[in-house]
Parts: sequence; structure tokens; C-alpha cells
Amino acid sequence: MSREFDVVIVGAGVVGAVTACLLVERQRCSPSRVAIVAEALPESAAEADAAPDWDLRVFALSRASQRILQRCGIWRRLPALRRCAYEHMCVWDAGGTPQGPGSIRFDAAELGQPDLGSIVDGRTLLAHSVAAARAAGVVLIEARVVDATVAESQVRLGLADGRELRCALFAAADGTQSPTRDLLGITTAGHAYHQDALVARVTTQRPHEATAWQRFLPTGPVALLPLADGSSSVVWTVPRTEARRLCALTPEEFGTALTEATGAVRGDCRPVSALASFPLQLQYAERYVGAHAVLLGDAAHVVHPLAGQGLNLGIADAAALVDVLAAAGAPRAFGELRLLRRYERWRRSENLAAAGALDALERLFTNSHPALAALRRAALSQVDRLPFLKGGFARRALGLSGDVPEFVVNEEPVD
Repeated sequence: MSREFDVVIVGAGVVGAVTACLLVERQRCSPSRVAIVAEALPESAAEADAAPDWDLRVFALSRASQRILQRCGIWRRLPALRRCAYEHMCVWDAGGTPQGPGSIRFDAAELGQPDLGSIVDGRTLLAHSVAAARAAGVVLIEARVVDATVAESQVRLGLADGRELRCALFAAADGTQSPTRDLLGITTAGHAYHQDALVARVTTQRPHEATAWQRFLPTGPVALLPLADGSSSVVWTVPRTEARRLCALTPEEFGTALTEATGAVRGDCRPVSALASFPLQLQYAERYVGAHAVLLGDAAHVVHPLAGQGLNLGIADAAALVDVLAAAGAPRAFGELRLLRRYERWRRSENLAAAGALDALERLFTNSHPALAALRRAALSQVDRLPFLKGGFARRALGLSGDVPEFVVNEEPVD
């Protein structure tokens, strides 16, 4: 059996669902002509909402990402108890002090924004993103893609169950390992950081004050991200051997270690969830496009999580691709290489710049040389005293400056 679509997206993650929703909302093609294919679809939105606790994995969504999610109908679906806007951010060097020498603080009010972004529950965001695509009329197919062949003006996709799909554009949004990227013959480069990100949920002695707190230690950054129930999500980057040691501690011992690592900025920390560990790497695809094919999100790029930009970059990929497809004129032209190369030039340059900057920051802040440490603290303090420079950094982090789709910049504020 064969079915024909304008666009087939492989991967039922947030980036794939956002791409599908935007294709429909921006009227690039009709809902029934867009398909999401995944070996396993996520749990339902109702099941995600019924979960008793926050997911261990959370995402710090920028203002730009919030606007995109609002535009494609996902944002309004997210329960208020599973997202937490943060109005302030405090970043400081291990040798400095919060809100003192060697620190920098960002404030939403100073930037004319209601907030700097939102911390969102990962399970909830995924489930509601796919639910929004389903509600928009996008076709969801639970199957594994085992073959991709370009034939004339289409791509033929072979599924493991024997079915065949045909489309003008094939989008791989199936994550870091991306089997479909391999089918397309696209290689990757990069390196492992030999670090793990430890994630957990904790309560703190003092309220988080709608503030994201991040301290740079010689071993890597540690962050306390505010959650709607008053607790905080921990993202603590450490060398792999140290990660194994920390994971072996009792909850009380881990809380003591975390309190020390954060400089007791919110007082004593107490874990209220399990502790999970994720290996970190820098990875980028050598190219983003091929004949009638394109990469999105983690299939195209993986960056260090110290600024929480990974998913934001992927959501920006989705918005940029849908923006570029407006020039196609008709869906049958979506796969034209000249068009897709516009997307590649746009997003590859933005993503490589972000990856390079984050990689440089990781190297800078984990260097314990006394002279460099003193220079870091002086630089942070200096930037904090220069509103124009600090505002430029903040708008970039918000996703509202740089090469972004016009509809994102001019979108109505998120409620």
C-alpha cells in the first residue's frame, strides 16, 4: 500500500510536531498532506497531565520558542502547573558571589519583557506538542522507516511493515542518533565532553524567587531552575567519574554536595526525586539537506546544555524551514534543492555559531588558571555594568535578535 503526502516528518518529538503544526498554521499545505512517522508515539496528553510529579527532564524555553509554540497552538495546551515563567537570571563564577563581584544578573522588567522564558516539563511538552499536531489534522503513523529513495520529484519511504509513503519533502527530526540521517548518507562531526549532566528535582531552604540560578565551577556549571510548585530542577554538569560518585551518594549526601556546589544560594537543598545522568557531546551534521530531504533539531546539531539552548535551536529550525517553504509557490516544489539550501545556509550558520559560543564558554569557565579566573570575574562584573552590552546578550538568549523569522519577532506577546 502506498500513500502520498507533501511532507513526511520522521520523529514524534517536539521539533517534529512543531514543524507539522507550523506547516498547517502557516498554510503551507493542508493538514492531511502532512505526516509524522515514528516507531513509537508518546503517551497521550491526558496521561502526561496525570503524572504526579514533574518529569526529570525540563526545558528552558526562550521567548522566541514560546511565541512559536503559541502560534502553532501548543502553548495554550500546557497546564499552568507544568510551566514556570522566570523573571530573573543570576549567573556567577565560582570565585565570585551571587549579585556581587564576578556575577551578572538579567531582569525581564529591564528588558521590557514579562519574563525571560519558561521552564517546562519535558513529558508534558512532548505529549501536548503531538496532541496539537493530531488536533490540527496531521496524519500520525506509528512505524519505522527502513528505506529512503529519491525517485524523480519525490522521495519514496519504505516502512518496516511493508507500506510505502511518497512525499515532496522528507524531514528527519528523530534525534541525536537519527537513523534517517544515516539513510540519507549524512555524516556528523564533533566531540564528547566526557561530562554528564545530572538532573533531579529538589526543594530549597529559601524560595527560588522566579529566578534561574547558575554557578560556574571548574568542573562545570550547576543550575537551579524554578518550577511552578516552588521546587527547583537541578542541572549539574560534572566529569563522568564525578557523576558516578555523586550518583552513588545517599539523598542526604547528595543534597549536602549540591548545597556546597551552589554556594548555598538558596540555602540547603533536599532531593525530592530520583537522580538521572545524561552524557554530553557536541555534534553537528556535515550538511543539513539533500535532494528532497532536510534535517531538523538534534538530528542536525547537539550542543552543550549550559545555556539550555538545545531545544530552542531546534524549534527555530522548524520556524525557519516553514518560513523558507513560503517561496516554493506550491507543495510539489518543497523538495527543490535551491530552496532547501536557503534553509541550510540560514540555520547552519546560526547553529554553528551557537555551538561554538557554548563550547568556548564551557572551556573558558572550566579553566582553573588563577589569571583566567580573575579575568572571568572581571568580565562578568563589567558586562553587568554595561546595559547596552548586557541587553544585547539577553535579547540573543531570548531568541529575539539575530536571523530569526519575521513572524517570531513581531508575534504578539505570550500570555
